[in-house]
Amino acid sequence: MTAVPLRGAPGVRRALLAVVAALALMVGLPAGSAHAAGPGERILSFDAHYQVNADGSMDVTETLKWQFGPGTHHGIKRYIITRQGYQNEQARFRTYRLSDESASSPTGAPSDITTSESGAHTILRIGDPDRTVDGTQTYVVKYHLAHVVNHITDAGDHVELFWNVTGNETSIPTDQVSVTVHGPGAVSKAACYYGERGSADKCQASAGQQATFSAQGLGAYDGVTIVAAMPTKAFTDTAPELVEGNSDTLAPVPFGDMSKGTARALTLLGGGAGVLIPALAAALMGVLVWRRGRDEQFAGLTPGLVPVKGETAPVVRGSAPTVAVQFQPPPGVRAGLLGTIIDEEAGTIDVSATVIDLAVRGFLQIEEIKSGGLGALVGRTDWKLTRLQPPPGEDLLPYESTVLEGLFKDQNPVNLSDLKNEFHTTLDSAKTQLYDETVRRGWFRRSPDAQRRGWMMLGSAILIAGVACLFYWGFKSGGLDDRGGISLGVPSGVILGLGLILAGFIIRLLGKRMASRTAVGSAILTQSEGFRQYLVTAEANQIRFEEAQDIFSRYLPFAIVFGVADRWAKVFGDVAEAAADAGHPLMMPAWYVFAGNPNFGGFAGIAQGVDSFSSMASGTFTSTPGSSGGSGFSGGGGFSGGGGGGGGSSSW
Repeated sequence: MTAVPLRGAPGVRRALLAVVAALALMVGLPAGSAHAAGPGERILSFDAHYQVNADGSMDVTETLKWQFGPGTHHGIKRYIITRQGYQNEQARFRTYRLSDESASSPTGAPSDITTSESGAHTILRIGDPDRTVDGTQTYVVKYHLAHVVNHITDAGDHVELFWNVTGNETSIPTDQVSVTVHGPGAVSKAACYYGERGSADKCQASAGQQATFSAQGLGAYDGVTIVAAMPTKAFTDTAPELVEGNSDTLAPVPFGDMSKGTARALTLLGGGAGVLIPALAAALMGVLVWRRGRDEQFAGLTPGLVPVKGETAPVVRGSAPTVAVQFQPPPGVRAGLLGTIIDEEAGTIDVSATVIDLAVRGFLQIEEIKSGGLGALVGRTDWKLTRLQPPPGEDLLPYESTVLEGLFKDQNPVNLSDLKNEFHTTLDSAKTQLYDETVRRGWFRRSPDAQRRGWMMLGSAILIAGVACLFYWGFKSGGLDDRGGISLGVPSGVILGLGLILAGFIIRLLGKRMASRTAVGSAILTQSEGFRQYLVTAEANQIRFEEAQDIFSRYLPFAIVFGVADRWAKVFGDVAEAAADAGHPLMMPAWYVFAGNPNFGGFAGIAQGVDSFSSMASGTFTSTPGSSGGSGFSGGGGFSGGGGGGGGSSSW
């Protein structure tokens, strides 16, 4: 960036710098918009220190300040990606061996740590299953990773740490992320990217003997990725571990013979527009959110009901109605669709739940297996998916057909791990079709994703125009102001540029709220939330033995979407125990088996397996050829989620 002397007195310069810094923080130029911590679950701060060693390994210390939400919690989980694809190779993958893991809690929370593997992840579970935590707790997690650096030779010989800090699999917001990197040599170049997977938005990065990086206001499934370049000569080992399977001033602006009156008018126009444009943007977007961004509701009807054929009911916009318990999901609504109507987003978890739903309905069988190791009781957990003959009378929705065909497009059966770097195009198509299906059913008038993207694009265009105005015209406009004889304290072009930036930020922020449900969609949402209440409050003695097995399987995909699969399995564990005592043992579902033994694990084992399957599937389905040793600085290679490692965090 070109350095430009600030005009005016020192006090004005300091004030302008404060304004620029504040607005930069607000509009997310370097690090996203800040979220205010609310009553819901969130990560208040995520601080990571990386000690990169000469042998290419890295010692990690993460300090997470976690605000727990409502409900029962025992601690947190860190999902560390320790296996990734390498340069599109199919026969080998890259591994980062994890060791020396430990955890502590300065706030006194239980910090026992257990380690397990699930697909590409190593899962660190911190806490005590016999103790609960609430409020805000701090956890310090430490571990060692081997062979994490990349030796780059095609963009100037150097070694890079290209690393996904938080991962893109955390379903709650993260308010603050800070990272320090210390290596065997000084960091000569640093970059930071944040946002959803694939985002090229940059956050704050500073090179030096100890490089620093920071970002604020990450939403759910946003991540932070850093790149730090260090001298090759400082390292003794940079090989990956592969496993089979200009000028300080701006030129003057030529105003020619412009009259003083014209210059004065342009100055007032630029300064006035810089103040008026964001005010108009806030007013207009506020009206639009109030009139179009709130969900529609049927007035005069019981919440969750729609008018019968031939009848009409007035439609109003307002707050959500009181929810009553529903003992079954909304008629004709699949788990993936339910997940989409709840949060207005077609997420990877909705597609994972769809795979489980297809298995429950008889389109495929899921077999939990062990890959690697010496037998069925050791090795890494994987899942073999086998396509079955379509059951009679069962029709597939377009997104379900896409998911099913995408799973088995190359072979049948197929291991879930074999879909790595292969399924992401299917995932994108299925998500689009999920949105299309909600529109076809009349739950939304337009795809929520399309609406959000439209407003985000408009806001981004205005924001970019403001940045361009600020840096290409901002301080040049001081000469125009002088010619008109007006001093606004700050050049009028700077005011205009900052005004456009602020207006773009306002449109981006409020545009996210422009997707609204129709009255029919709101009724479906109310039914869905009522069904969730049933899943979280149902007791074993309320479920008849004759229907228990069928209900467990049919409702499990919905429990996955709601995040209550463990609770649902516990209820059915109690049902199975009571049924056995009464002489009516329950048969285990046939759609999920354990290494060929359908009776191993029980209902809790199936739910735990399905939960692990969903976790691995989320990473596998979104996997693109990553961590291949490419540079994060050049060739378009830098983006959030584009480096090694990653994963996410959750409570348990």
